[in-house]
Amino acid sequence: MDFVQENSLAVFGPDGASNPIHVRDTIRKGLWTSHTSGLADGHVQGNVVILPEVLASDFLRFCQRNPKPCPVLAVSEPGQFTLPSLGKGIDIRSDVPLYRIWRHGEMSEEVADIASLWRSDLVTFVLGCSFSFESALIEAGIRLRHVEEGKNVAMFRTNVQTEPAGPFGGPMVVTMRPMPAADVIRAVQVTSRFPNVHGAPVHIGDPAFIGIADLAHPDYGDAVALMPGEIPVFWACGVTPQSAILNAQPAFCITHAPGCMLVTDLLNHQLASF
Repeated sequence: MDFVQENSLAVFGPDGASNPIHVRDTIRKGLWTSHTSGLADGHVQGNVVILPEVLASDFLRFCQRNPKPCPVLAVSEPGQFTLPSLGKGIDIRSDVPLYRIWRHGEMSEEVADIASLWRSDLVTFVLGCSFSFESALIEAGIRLRHVEEGKNVAMFRTNVQTEPAGPFGGPMVVTMRPMPAADVIRAVQVTSRFPNVHGAPVHIGDPAFIGIADLAHPDYGDAVALMPGEIPVFWACGVTPQSAILNAQPAFCITHAPGCMLVTDLLNHQLASF
């Protein structure tokens, strides 16, 4: 039993960690404020960006122009805090374990609930998350060290620039998973089936080629060791909007904290393209 399973069992009970409704209810009560990898196995998780309506159309165009790091799963109406297409009873104000509050492009605080900050002009975007294709990788027999070690996936800012829209732009953020060379082709095949959750890798091999200096020091998440004979494989990451927010410097914005996703009722296989 890995670290995440041990800790989630203590909070959710033996069956609750696999039930997305129970997971969200536990998060809503403030009993789980950590990363969500390994929770509600088989269910889609999503990155969250919440912006004032005046910026929503620019951000939507940014996502449309950069579908690898920003695959859109749902967009709310202004002021709407439910997301019925993603799950029964979802309340975006409380169902993410940890939120980041941004003011004028700077992160001002991390909080477990945003009900006191909610406004009638806020629009919620939920973007696909690589946690969904991780289940498919594991089912294909590919070991993921960060999952086995109960860590958040390692995330890095790159020198790969996104296509801007309005004030939004900046570098792509990627996740990295080390694996033996024999697993890489299979990993590409598996994740290519999930374009709504980042799809195939954007880079394989030398991290310096995409501007990453040191795999031991990720910009977000936890470092995982690269063992002899392994190759680092990089996928586009839904933390990319946080880099875009740094560039746009909106007066007010809310995102999830890296690794702390919205757990939905959708099943991963529903997003598979074939």
